Amino acid sequence: MTISGRELMKLLEADGWTREGRWTHGVFYHKHFPGERRPRSTVVPDKSSALPRSTLGAILSAKQTGLGSKWLRDLMNS
Repeated sequence: MTISGRELMKLLEADGWTREGRWTHGVFYHKHFPGERRPRSTVVPDKSSALPRSTLGAILSAKQTGLGSKWLRDLMNS
């Protein structure tokens, strides 16, 4: 599965993530989930080229967005 940083940013915004501004390596996003004390956050590289698989995996992991690859596949197919 390949996706660019800019495409991923559009999907995160459609899912209710808040864009907070630019950081050194990309754009910072956060979202508060019910039942969690702290909001989840991530930085998405602002690139038009495909994200490396390891970078995409880290962004979708439980430590950052917690969304997983199924969420991404579902949004890309809808």
